[in-house]
Amino acid sequence: MHPSVGASFFSAIVIAFFTLRSIKCGATSALSDRAIGRAYTVSRTVVTKYRQAYRLSGLTVEQVEAMSDSDLFAALEAQNGEQKSPRYRALQERFPVMVGELKRTGVTLQLLWQEYLQQHPDGYLYSQFCYHFDRWRGAGDLRMHIEHKAGEEMFVDYTGHTMVYLEGAGGEEKTAQIFLAVLGASELTYVEASESQEKEQWCRSNERALRYFGGCPIALIPDNLKSAIDTPSPYEPGINPLFDDFARHFDLIIMPARVRKPRDKALVENAVRLTYQRIFAPLRNQVLHGLRELNESIRPLLEQHNSKNFQRLPYSRRELFERIERAALRPLPAEEFPLHDTAMVTVQANYHVELREDFHYYSVPYYLRTVKPTTKVKMVFNERIVSLYYDNQRVAQHQRDRTPNGYTTEPAHMPAEHRDYLDWSPTRFLSWASSMGEPVAEVIRKVLDSHRYPPQGFKVCFGILGLAKIDGAPRLVKACKRALQFGTVSYRSIQNILKRRLEEDHQPQLDFLEDPLPEHENIRGESYFG
Repeated sequence: MHPSVGASFFSAIVIAFFTLRSIKCGATSALSDRAIGRAYTVSRTVVTKYRQAYRLSGLTVEQVEAMSDSDLFAALEAQNGEQKSPRYRALQERFPVMVGELKRTGVTLQLLWQEYLQQHPDGYLYSQFCYHFDRWRGAGDLRMHIEHKAGEEMFVDYTGHTMVYLEGAGGEEKTAQIFLAVLGASELTYVEASESQEKEQWCRSNERALRYFGGCPIALIPDNLKSAIDTPSPYEPGINPLFDDFARHFDLIIMPARVRKPRDKALVENAVRLTYQRIFAPLRNQVLHGLRELNESIRPLLEQHNSKNFQRLPYSRRELFERIERAALRPLPAEEFPLHDTAMVTVQANYHVELREDFHYYSVPYYLRTVKPTTKVKMVFNERIVSLYYDNQRVAQHQRDRTPNGYTTEPAHMPAEHRDYLDWSPTRFLSWASSMGEPVAEVIRKVLDSHRYPPQGFKVCFGILGLAKIDGAPRLVKACKRALQFGTVSYRSIQNILKRRLEEDHQPQLDFLEDPLPEHENIRGESYFG
């Protein structure tokens, strides 16, 4: 049984299919509208409507024969009377505004339909509301854009083609890489020429894009170029360490597009296409001297692009940005991102690595030395920070210190026995010695003063004070007093004094320290040398 004119909306599509099949088969040349309607149990007016739509569509018979029923119906439905009804025109007038509203956080088609019904109680049901909007937006470049929310994403990439400029007095021809950034919601675009795609140039181009937009989105969506992604992966990509630090500086999340998934970066691909048309083409015959002149030529064309209305919307990227996205961006940090230098360095036996430029040493976790004797880590440093990476993971970060032959050590990087040693300090040794007596404190003070680097004397101090456990504190006090008289304050001298019991007063063998030399005929006086 064939569907009737009074059937549901879905049935009406089926009716159209039956009617159009008669057109495809060439029946229109042999049968009248009434005969076709009688054959398919539909009214003559239905057949007439779709015959007229077919004529208005401009389609040829060959094109019709190559189209599917659904595509043919969509093409003919655009010509029917429904598109011209006041109810449809009232809905269609809302579509451009809806595109912008859907980019706001939390706004959905369901919400916009409810607001539509408040103004038009006799309006379309939700399914037809969505159907007409999807058909309208599907005619332009809006389908992939509808999901991007204001302030959430910035897509970044290089164009596939490059631009040429002349450098130096000799006019050497050089190639410029063209960097492009697009905000997801407003599609506001930034374009610049740079010397290369190296990681330093990449980070600086991203920073200039952020400052052009005047704020930070939540996420950056790069392609999988080496300056951004070390190890592509759909689950846990390895971010280039320099780009990772860049993202930390601007508090951004890096979400790389999937490899060979063009839909992940459809927006930036469309922006590249428009860049070719609106920037590359106008500059194709100009001779530009230097990278600066090239960028100065790009900027006015970029502003024209951002100020030009969308194909099917009555506003531009710049207007949409000012209306919905500028306020959604987060503030930029006041400081510029500090660029880094990198080097591969070997972990030494004392679990430190050397920054050769300053001849300064920085600690890494001691277990890295146990991986293998020649473990290497990547050092990434700038004028303020030294960061160290192993297996693409940051394992240490220090403030830069330019003291030659100095050591910057993080206690957490040390094994337990070394941390215990680190707890010792001159103040602690002096306090311990003073608790025994002033002669001991004086000896410890002299030991510490005799070493330019205090930790070098810690072992000597520890040894001297430890003698109290063997010989007792009273004897150590006397031994230190005797050592001060002798003018020798080493661990070995004090140990010998205690061993030979020389610390007591009135030692016959030491009387020469207190009594003058006796007179004797064989002793020459000072007059002998006069």
